[in-house]
Amino acid sequence: MNDRYSFLNSIHFKDIEFLYNQYQKNPNSIESSWSAFFYGFDFGIKNYNNVTKLGKDNIIQKEFLVLNLIHDYRKRGHFFTNTNPIQKRRKHFPSLDLKNFGLSEKELDTYFEVGKLIGIGKTSLKNIINHLKNIYCGPIGIEYMYIYNPEKIQWIEKWFLEKKLQFLPEEKKFFLKKLNEAVTFENFVHNKFVGQKRFSIEGNESTLPALEEMIEYASSKYFTEDFIIGMSHRGRINILSNFFQKDYSQIFIEFQGKEYKEKTFSGDVKYHLGFSKNRKTRENRDVKIYLVPNPSHLESVDAIVEGITRAKIDIIYNQNSNSEKIIPILIHGDAALSGQGIVYEVLQFSQLKGYKTGGTIHMVMNNQIGFTTNSTEGRSSIYCTDIAKILMSPVLHVNADDVESVVRAIYFAVDFRMRYHEDIFIDLLGYRKYGHNEGDEPRFTQPSLYKAISQHSNSYNLYRKKLEKEEIISNDDVENMEKKYENILHVKYNETSNIKWNVLSSFLEEEWKNFPIVYKNEEIFKEVETQFPIEKIIKISHKIFSLPKKKKFFRKTELIFQKRLEMIQKKLVDWSMAELLSYGTLLYEGIHIRLSGEDVARGTFSQRHAVIKTEEEEEIILLNKICTKQGKIQIFNSPLSEYGVLGFDYGYAMYSPHVLTLWEAQFGDFVNGGQIIIDQYISSGENKWKIRNGIVLLLPHGYEGQGPEHSSARIERYLQLCANNNLFVVNCTTPANFYHLIRRQMKLKYRKPLIIFTPKSLLRNKKCLSPIKDLSIGKFQEILDDPYVKDIKKITKLIFCSGKIYYELLNRKESILDEKTALIRIEQIYPLKIKKIKELLEKYKNKKEIFWVQEEPENMGLWSFILRKLGNMISFNLIAPSESSSPSTGSYIDFFRTQNNILKKAFL
Repeated sequence: MNDRYSFLNSIHFKDIEFLYNQYQKNPNSIESSWSAFFYGFDFGIKNYNNVTKLGKDNIIQKEFLVLNLIHDYRKRGHFFTNTNPIQKRRKHFPSLDLKNFGLSEKELDTYFEVGKLIGIGKTSLKNIINHLKNIYCGPIGIEYMYIYNPEKIQWIEKWFLEKKLQFLPEEKKFFLKKLNEAVTFENFVHNKFVGQKRFSIEGNESTLPALEEMIEYASSKYFTEDFIIGMSHRGRINILSNFFQKDYSQIFIEFQGKEYKEKTFSGDVKYHLGFSKNRKTRENRDVKIYLVPNPSHLESVDAIVEGITRAKIDIIYNQNSNSEKIIPILIHGDAALSGQGIVYEVLQFSQLKGYKTGGTIHMVMNNQIGFTTNSTEGRSSIYCTDIAKILMSPVLHVNADDVESVVRAIYFAVDFRMRYHEDIFIDLLGYRKYGHNEGDEPRFTQPSLYKAISQHSNSYNLYRKKLEKEEIISNDDVENMEKKYENILHVKYNETSNIKWNVLSSFLEEEWKNFPIVYKNEEIFKEVETQFPIEKIIKISHKIFSLPKKKKFFRKTELIFQKRLEMIQKKLVDWSMAELLSYGTLLYEGIHIRLSGEDVARGTFSQRHAVIKTEEEEEIILLNKICTKQGKIQIFNSPLSEYGVLGFDYGYAMYSPHVLTLWEAQFGDFVNGGQIIIDQYISSGENKWKIRNGIVLLLPHGYEGQGPEHSSARIERYLQLCANNNLFVVNCTTPANFYHLIRRQMKLKYRKPLIIFTPKSLLRNKKCLSPIKDLSIGKFQEILDDPYVKDIKKITKLIFCSGKIYYELLNRKESILDEKTALIRIEQIYPLKIKKIKELLEKYKNKKEIFWVQEEPENMGLWSFILRKLGNMISFNLIAPSESSSPSTGSYIDFFRTQNNILKKAFL
């Protein structure tokens, strides 16, 4: 479309007559582009012979009626396409009939100037309609007129006007080959492994050539090297075999259920497994394709894919400047796309500074059903892709049986993504040939639909007939192609008889080759060097706690940093200082850091101030100004999202073992919004998929009378997930121990997720301080003995505890001048260092009573875990609030009374 007419895209046509009247009175009284538009029409009208005033008005009116028709085809043409291969489309009103626009068949041969606006010049109404139908009402339906950017609308229209794709015979033969592979593979598995779940791709076979063409087109035109794919189970095995080129024999032994040789891993079902492959394109270009492991929480993988992509962009492709080198691809199911909230979360952070990945290509494998649920029962929106409109992303609805249109949509998606670096959606309308898992009977609930499906020819047969009609292939060609592929499957199937064990391939093996999977206690508890020279710590302290003198800061900011420098002079550090120094020393050593979460830059409790602002709102990160050759820290306040952002940062850490990746919850209580990521990935990814990950979760925890939603990070839930040394679960009580813990995470020769229950009130507790020398000469201590015991012989009572309750117990002990009680802190809860606990029990030989004290209710906190781990060794007396269905009371008076009762009972 001509640039001068781009303003027409958003006009409300009832106002045109008013504007034209204003133009006739004074051309300068209206916007210049409208003035030019009306001038052009008047010029054309003057060339009509013997036109009366009435005739002239009629011509103008008809021109604008046709313009209105063009606008409606652009805006509503997608309602009237032939994109659904099985079911009749819903009826939409009004239709695009001429009568609805004040036109009739009498005008079909009349020539109209507005043909110029759609790139075909002045032409007949018949030609205009045929042109509009071909673009907007064919096998592709385009939704884009809600986009507010006229230039973007113009680019979309120009692309479809100018890209008259004509595929070469060899290309068409390749499409047919991939469709044959899709169908034949499913039939082979169906016959060889009767009754087994495979979640067939049938009904959306064109997904396979679509992916092939995406890597061909993007790699040849834009030199894209990496493709990160996330998808659920539908069609996954077919794509693993025929796109990722996973060995067929490996897939077949998974169907045969052969055991894993490595007994330390439980593995997962075959349609959840991940895979990565270095591949050659048809043009002999090297590309790397990844299929991220995914559990049955269908859309949870979306955030993981984006995190992996961003990590590669940051680490390999120079932080967004080369996002064309990598494309994230999300393949959704229609029911999951419209039903899962994480889709919205991921879309909302897609353009944010800390989370953008250069645009995602979304492909919907639209079966028009969700297990047994029809679309009319599964969503309120017209399309499953209507969520795309929150970002004003264009949507292409494509008939999945029309493979050439599917490929055309892929080309458009790649071009759009590369131009605008935004998300784009392709809705592949197909069907699901069988029930949800091939063993299900769909006719129980959708008898009419499945009667139609049973009578419908698959996309391979439809395309084969098309190419035979075009005389591109012969019967011999087809038979040779089919036999060749079938023979490959039979050979690979026969090979399985010689394969004894199943093999669990590790995802991202190349990136993690120097980080072994460790699970034995002797390896887990091996001491790690975390010390750092005191003189360098002090030097770094002055760098990161001294505000730039030439900048103007808020007075309270200046006081915070002044206090930090005074603390350094006193050779002391508080919690926030220890945290920043742990980052600073790692950065000094060249390690990169990413910190993400709600309000992390300043800190929820105004404790961190890692990103400071001048009065002019210039952002400064002093941690990035330590020395010339240092690591870089990136700190991003996240949107109000736990599920999506935690998934993103887990994905980031999945790719980057050399980067310290931290996610902080605003309050630990809120992390349950991301429970699916914790359950399905963080705690079990290593055991299911051999995935290693070193993400750190910072979860503020502690009872301060702030109510049931600001007290508990639900420690007990994490402890239920602990097994096989899969996680570190820690509740530190000293700044120095926290410092060494953070440093230890990057000094270990392996990686495990680290869950840290961080304090709130301790951030300003005058007793929660550490000598700065402890940062230099100390180490992380899993168990802390009582440092205030003067005479071991006097100790008759041992109190074991964890976390902030220690300081309240200490205050009580000091206030009553108790000398018979020792307070022992469990700092690392899991893996629990039982050997150290045994040593302490032997040390206090005069002990008569042993208590476990916690501020969490009896059915929460550590008690159940401690009883299970130590109950056979220690006869504990429990002191805790009585069991409760809520973490804490909402009354401060009630809370204070409960805490007091705990302390009284502890020192009776």
